[in-house]
Amino acid sequence: MLSEQSVPVVRATLPAVGGAIGEITDRFYRNLFTAHPELLRDLFNRGNQAGGAQKQALAGAIAGFATMLVDRPGARPDVLLSRIAHKHASLGITSEQYKIVHRHLFDAIAEVLGDAVTPEVAAAWDEVYWLMANALIALEARLYEEAGVAEGEVWRPMRVTSRRQETPDVASFTLFPADGEPAGRFLPGQYVSVQTELPDGARQIRQYSLSYGPGHTEWRISVKRVSGTTGPDGEMSSWLHENLRAGDTLMVSAPFGGLTLPDGDGPLLLGSAGIGCTPMLSMLHELVATGSTRRLIVAHADRSPADHAHREELAWLVRALPNAECHLWYETPDGAAPRARAGRKDVGALDLPEGLTAYLCGPLPYLRAVRGDLMRHGVPAAGIHYEVFGPDLWFGQG
Repeated sequence: MLSEQSVPVVRATLPAVGGAIGEITDRFYRNLFTAHPELLRDLFNRGNQAGGAQKQALAGAIAGFATMLVDRPGARPDVLLSRIAHKHASLGITSEQYKIVHRHLFDAIAEVLGDAVTPEVAAAWDEVYWLMANALIALEARLYEEAGVAEGEVWRPMRVTSRRQETPDVASFTLFPADGEPAGRFLPGQYVSVQTELPDGARQIRQYSLSYGPGHTEWRISVKRVSGTTGPDGEMSSWLHENLRAGDTLMVSAPFGGLTLPDGDGPLLLGSAGIGCTPMLSMLHELVATGSTRRLIVAHADRSPADHAHREELAWLVRALPNAECHLWYETPDGAAPRARAGRKDVGALDLPEGLTAYLCGPLPYLRAVRGDLMRHGVPAAGIHYEVFGPDLWFGQG
C-alpha cells in the first residue's frame, strides 16, 4: 500500500508517466543494455526486444500496478505478479538484479520527463517501484524454496534422449538429467526454461511447457519452429530444430508456471490453440494416471489436422477418461479428422456445465476471444485462467 504522502503525487503524475511510459521503457532498455550487454546476450529474449513486445509488457505492468495502488489501495494484482514471478524464477533472476533495473529505469524517467521529476515525484515513484519489486522478490524467494534451489540457481544439464518430428514445424524432445539423477516431479501445466549457445556466442533462453505428465521418468518439451521472420525472432526454435539431436545436452531450469491442474472434482475446460496444447497434454496425462472421473471438456483449435501436434496422443488420452469429450476446430479441415468443425473456435457451441473452471493456452488473440466468449456464456472471470507464451501484453484478471 502506498504511503499517504505518495498517493496524491502518483495520482497527479500518473497521466504524464503513463503517457510517456513507452518512451521511458525504450530508453530504459537502451541504457540497460549499453551498461550490461551481457543481459541482452545471455538473459533477455532478443526476439521480444527487437519486436517491442517486452517493452510493451514492462510498460503495461508498471502503469497497471501504479493505477491499482491509487484506485484500489487495498488490492494487489496477484495474478499478474505471480505470472511475472514464475517467469523470473525460470530465468534465475536474483534480488540484486532489481537494483540494476531500478537505477536504469529511474535514469530513463528523469531523462524523458526532465524537470517534472521533482524530489517529491521521484520519491513517490520510487515507492511504487519497490512495492512491486519487493512483492516479486518475495514471490520468487518462495518459488526458489519450493523448487529446492538457492536464489537464481535453477539450471542443470539435461541430455536429449529422443527426438520426434510431430508436425512439419513442431518437434518434441525428451530430456533426462546428465548426472543420471531422477528428473524430478513437476505440476501438470508447468514449463521449463531452456538455454543454449547460438552461433554468435549468445546464450539465449526460451520457455517450453512440459508436455508429459509428472509420472514419466523423462521430461518432454515440444518446440514449434517460428519461421518467416528476420532478425532474432525465432532464432532459438530454428536452432533447436536444425541442430538438436539425441545425445546432445541442454541447460534446463527447474519447472515453474502457475497454470497448473487444480485439485478437486469440479468440471474443467482445457482450451488451447496451436502449440498451446502442450500444458493441456501434461494435465491430461496426469488425469489419466490418477484415474480421474471428473467432467472434462477439451477444446483445441489449429490450422489443420496435419499442423495439430500430438493429435493422436490427445485422442487416446481423452478416450482413456470416462467423462471427457474432445472438440476440434481447424481452419482447413480434411478427412483426417472428420468430426472436427471448420473455422475458428466457438465455445458457445459447447454445453458448458455450472461451476466450470477454464484453463486456456495459446496466442493472445485466441485468449482474448475465448475468454470473452466464456464470460458471455456465464463463466465468471475468476474461473478463467490462462498462460500466454512470451511477454504478457494482456492483463486479464483471471
